Amino acid sequence: MPKTLPAETFLDIADHVPTIDVRSPSEFKSGHITGAINVPLFDDDQRAQVGITYKEKGSEEAVVEGLEIVGPKMAGFVRTVKEILSNREDGDPEDRRVCVHCWRGGMRSQSFAWLMEQASLKPLVLEGGYKSFRNTVLQTFQQQHNLMVLSGLTGAGKTKYLHLLRDRGAQVIDLEGLAVHRGSAFGGVGLGDQPTTEFFENQLFDELRRQDPARLIWVEDEGNRIGNVNVPDAFYQQIRYAPAVFIDASIERRLDHLLEVYGDLDLSGLAESVEKIRKRLGGQHVKAAVEALEKKDFRTAARIVLHYYDKTYRKAVEKMPRDLMIEFSAEGLDDSAVVEKILQTADANNGARLSKS
Repeated sequence: MPKTLPAETFLDIADHVPTIDVRSPSEFKSGHITGAINVPLFDDDQRAQVGITYKEKGSEEAVVEGLEIVGPKMAGFVRTVKEILSNREDGDPEDRRVCVHCWRGGMRSQSFAWLMEQASLKPLVLEGGYKSFRNTVLQTFQQQHNLMVLSGLTGAGKTKYLHLLRDRGAQVIDLEGLAVHRGSAFGGVGLGDQPTTEFFENQLFDELRRQDPARLIWVEDEGNRIGNVNVPDAFYQQIRYAPAVFIDASIERRLDHLLEVYGDLDLSGLAESVEKIRKRLGGQHVKAAVEALEKKDFRTAARIVLHYYDKTYRKAVEKMPRDLMIEFSAEGLDDSAVVEKILQTADANNGARLSKS
């Protein structure tokens, strides 16, 4: 009988050996354990058909049908997993362990694990399957995390400074990076497809479990939605209450930064994004911004849009229930000095009361 492990133990081992997700491709696409490899026992149509047989004819007929489908694939499954093991870039080449899971830790993962045993591999099955893993994910967001928020108006360079903080050894979780979106109406321009909310949550969980809980974890000030991805409410509420460092930067400095980030992107995509905020920006402002983009005058277009974003962001910050907001000016400082100031400000004021200057 293949060995089963609870989620926490399973994940610790999965950090070092391949994780095989035997669910169907559509299940895997909706969300999966970070780093898992999909080796589906059934494709989507086959899974649906076995499910229909189970409902209409019972479990015995469904098992027989499943065996008829899987039988011709068995040798291929073994070859695939052995190839995965041989091609991994790290780990002990003699380690024949492989982590396996399905949805509930039932017949799909157990039968796949049995097959791996026959091939002299050492399968470890996730107890309760992916469903158990998801419960662990959601429970983790309910726990208290030692967050420190990096705040500032649009264009202040929050994401850039998060990455520089990480280079300095700080613990950082880049929520926008996980969401494949920069967080504004323009946030998806030039980037790939966003993950599902479920997979975003799985990646966020994976980041959190690797942090030292005794140290600060830096995150960017975000809303409860990043593009089409929802931030878990329990985690978002912690962002709202967590202490923050606010980077005050002039509009010219912010425009310089926005030009660095967006200046080389497709102008038609940027114009479409301006249209998305027509109701909030106003028809005249939209017209002026689009005309500026048509003239390749990104700076003017960005200046028009910032008027809306600055007002919106300040209102959002004022509504935050956090009781610690430390603000400093980035004017006259290069990036290295800004990062140093962020760290000094956080250290010096970590116990201070709310102060808005």
